[in-house]
Amino acid sequence: MSLFKEISLKIRFVLGSLLYVSYMPQAWVYSRQRDRIEQEFLNPPADEAFDNPGKLLRGEPSNRGANFYFEQAELEICFLTSDLVRVDWKPGIPPIPYAIARQDWSEVETTLEETAEGWTVSSHNLTVIVGIDGSLKFCDASGQTIREELPPQRKDGGWIHKAQLREEERIYGLGERASSLNLRAAREVTKKGEVTEQPKTYRMWNYDAAGMYAPGSDPMYICIPVYWGLHSAGSYLVFYENSFNANFTFADVATANFDGGSLRYYFTSGSPAELLERYTELTGRSPLPPRWALGYHQSKWGYGTEEAVRKEAKTFQAHNLPLSAIHLDIDCQVGYRAFTIDPERFPNLGSFTQELAELGVQFIAILNPGIKYSRQSNLFLEGQILDAFCKHPNGKLVVAPVWPGWSVFPDYTNPTVRKWWSRQYAYLLDVGVAGFWHDMNEPAAFILWGDRSLPKPTRHFLEGRGGDHREAHNIYGLLQAEAGYESLREHRPHQRPFIVSRSGWAGLQRYAWTWTGDIECTWAALRQTMATVVGLGLSGVPYSGPDIGGFQGNPSAELYLRWFQMASFLTFCRTHSSNNVEHRTPWTYGEPYLSIIRQFLQLRYRLLPYFYTLAWEASQKGYSPVRPLFWADSDESALWDVEDAFLLGDALLICPIVEDKARSREVLLPKGRWYRFWDDAVLEGSQLVNLDAPLEQIPVLVRAGSILPMEEERQLILHLYPPVQGTGEAHLYSDAGDGYGESRLDRFRMVRDENGLELTWEEQHGDYAFPYASVQVQLHGMEVQQAWIDGAEVTCQGNRVECVSAAGGGSIHRFQQIRLKGAFF
Repeated sequence: MSLFKEISLKIRFVLGSLLYVSYMPQAWVYSRQRDRIEQEFLNPPADEAFDNPGKLLRGEPSNRGANFYFEQAELEICFLTSDLVRVDWKPGIPPIPYAIARQDWSEVETTLEETAEGWTVSSHNLTVIVGIDGSLKFCDASGQTIREELPPQRKDGGWIHKAQLREEERIYGLGERASSLNLRAAREVTKKGEVTEQPKTYRMWNYDAAGMYAPGSDPMYICIPVYWGLHSAGSYLVFYENSFNANFTFADVATANFDGGSLRYYFTSGSPAELLERYTELTGRSPLPPRWALGYHQSKWGYGTEEAVRKEAKTFQAHNLPLSAIHLDIDCQVGYRAFTIDPERFPNLGSFTQELAELGVQFIAILNPGIKYSRQSNLFLEGQILDAFCKHPNGKLVVAPVWPGWSVFPDYTNPTVRKWWSRQYAYLLDVGVAGFWHDMNEPAAFILWGDRSLPKPTRHFLEGRGGDHREAHNIYGLLQAEAGYESLREHRPHQRPFIVSRSGWAGLQRYAWTWTGDIECTWAALRQTMATVVGLGLSGVPYSGPDIGGFQGNPSAELYLRWFQMASFLTFCRTHSSNNVEHRTPWTYGEPYLSIIRQFLQLRYRLLPYFYTLAWEASQKGYSPVRPLFWADSDESALWDVEDAFLLGDALLICPIVEDKARSREVLLPKGRWYRFWDDAVLEGSQLVNLDAPLEQIPVLVRAGSILPMEEERQLILHLYPPVQGTGEAHLYSDAGDGYGESRLDRFRMVRDENGLELTWEEQHGDYAFPYASVQVQLHGMEVQQAWIDGAEVTCQGNRVECVSAAGGGSIHRFQQIRLKGAFF
């Protein structure tokens, strides 16, 4: 590094640090105020505690299950479907159903029977055994016990809920976690770096990492009380509809310890796909995003001016690097104030966003919830008139320091406030802002000690019921995302909303994407990203990704490259970094890194038909495109702990490089046959293999039996990877890429026999015109000797077959069947 560059980096770091230091006096004052408010107003709960619910007195049938009455508690078992049951222990504050997307469920036939040990309530798929002591067992249709729960305990207004774990059982989920993928495997690490023997405790309290976090940090920005259990008898999912602070531990017993609220939770069992499908049926599925959102996003804290953003976009064009969006951080605002973009530094915003759009680049603006506490702020005055801001129990405004300085905070638990907040987006949408990036919405406050949020006694409307911040904290970012989403739907009804939210709760997927926040710049952080993203996907949030290269720090050229190679296969692909580090772009490190990154970016864009079809699948079934390896074969216990590789859909296995100077790596393959993407070499599954990983590549494998759709310009290329035997199929979803107009779904099916391969274009649903001018079929693992399209022999070009070309009027004649004869490798 040159002396000038080294000095420049040091100056940038010092200036960035001084920005934080300037808030220290306010942070000190606020920390003292918060402690005083909590000491004065945080009243202990009045509910009686018990160690167990007492003896079971009686059971009564209900429309969907049964009600049970114990000496000290009541229990409601309600079957929403034959394999999804809601369990409700009382007393407790009933939750407001912010997380729940579906309320109308078809009727379920259930049976209630009394036994010597208690009662059973059953559907044809699931049986719940209620013990006389309040213990519960969940059994599948075969009678196999899937989960055993101990009698719940009531404590200080909250609940302690425990379940037995099998020796081999793995646990996944809990939203965003900087932990191992299997949450049971993680252990506590002391400040001295020593590993303790106690299982790690995971806190349910959305938390601002304040600029940087490392692997092992807890809690994180998005805490969701949902987890999976996977063991030799099957797999299950449990979701607690309780937004209060809680601690989860997983030792011999899984313990959920809630500070307040009711003990209402949902249980379902089945395959990994069935679990996620049922959970997202309950909490909602991600709507189909605009197609451009699946491209590459560039961001930086420090663009500052219109000209800097213009230069960035044109440099991408000059380097032949595809780019879909540029994100602006708080430095582009006026005094870091919400819903502002500085007109002096962005003097022609409307025409500028149009200029970017002509380059194919969308303009994304940042937005924080804190409103400047100033009578010179119209937003503050409007909010005061509407009584929109959070208050202390004594009626005074909650005022805390964040980026604008002393700030107040909208109470999004009030529907009137959500509507008011929604109206604020309109003028920025009018000047071409394409989407919004919600930050600091845990909500975060600057502090010197203690909790980095609002005082816990802060009052919230909670849809008219009333409550305090202990209940509202974790849902704050979710409801801000809802308000933003509804605004974009209302004010731009012919375009799909795009919102990225740092914080959220169960159901966030209905409104927003997320990213993994202020991760440090290390190889360990690169590795951590996979477990975090996969864990979010298993928690119902399918669209996430990291700040490529890490938020805080300056990655080496190789670290940034390896991070970029991995992120090219995640749903949200964005480079972003802090204001006190070196500006980071695909060309920062020169060659050969620029050319390698260009190749991966171009590959991502060629894969957009596959990404987009996976996005459509997520909107229909709730499956995350990024999946753990056990998704392919949950019976194979060896896959349960793999967290340094992931599946992209069912076809691709991605094996990132997470060590400096590594040029190969091992990976445990799921069962079946796999093809190396780069050279078509064949590998057999269910074994540990060593794969080459030169600097310009990471190992990418394709499952045998896959039909992988890709595109180049207006040509669709169907890459066929023959199955070992039998059939393989794929869907291809197409539409205009935005809006809510016509769409189409094409289905392709291939059959392998002793003579070769047959590809059939079987179905088409929808009226959207086929968007490609031509179709090409490329064969892998087979040397094509002859080819016939709908019975007519055609010429092969190597292992490529040109199938159809455009007819007049933009339509295309689709083939019905392609017959391929040749030798399999």
